[in-house]
Amino acid sequence: MWRRNGLSLVLLGLTVLFIGGQIATGLNVHNQDLIEHGQAPLDLWSYVASGHFISATFENWESEFLQMGMYVLLTVSLRQHGSAESRPLDPAQEEERVEAGPTPWPVRRGGLWKTLYGHSLAIAFGALFLISFSLHAVGSWRAERVEQQLIGKQPPSFLEHLGSSTFWFESMQNWQSEFLAVLSLVVLTIFLRQKDSPQSKPVQAPHAQTGD
Repeated sequence: MWRRNGLSLVLLGLTVLFIGGQIATGLNVHNQDLIEHGQAPLDLWSYVASGHFISATFENWESEFLQMGMYVLLTVSLRQHGSAESRPLDPAQEEERVEAGPTPWPVRRGGLWKTLYGHSLAIAFGALFLISFSLHAVGSWRAERVEQQLIGKQPPSFLEHLGSSTFWFESMQNWQSEFLAVLSLVVLTIFLRQKDSPQSKPVQAPHAQTGD
């Protein structure tokens, strides 16, 4: 179990750990703000359903899924000379490795199912991005309504919030950081190595070698 799934189990554990940390710290911050404005603090479950938590969570998730989805699509046709994150520049250097085992059922079915399955990774990331973007929009709007009510101002409508600089600032500040992170990985793998990592070229590989 551990040997076969150690990577996903550790990543899942870290995700749960830091979501728990976000909830604990976010609840404290939000309740302090409410108390300062003479409002009753929220309990744990009310906070998890609040715009403050939903907005902060899915604001980050949307940027992650956008980054990964775009990366999957861009690496289909674009190359970066010397990067371990790029396919080789020469198609003749590419070898498709298929180990022995059962063929996925969409491939056996053929037709439309095979076509969709051939693009299913990008489709999944696209769907996850849209879901996260929608939840971020709703959560951000609900949080903005609470903030405006606390200071005695008229809360915006959903469409007003969706078209506001506030909402797009929340998204853009995350989007730019995600693409910077990918750019850093693409460029740094040209010159730097991490022994035994699949994200790195072999330690002895020349800088000009493209792919892993």
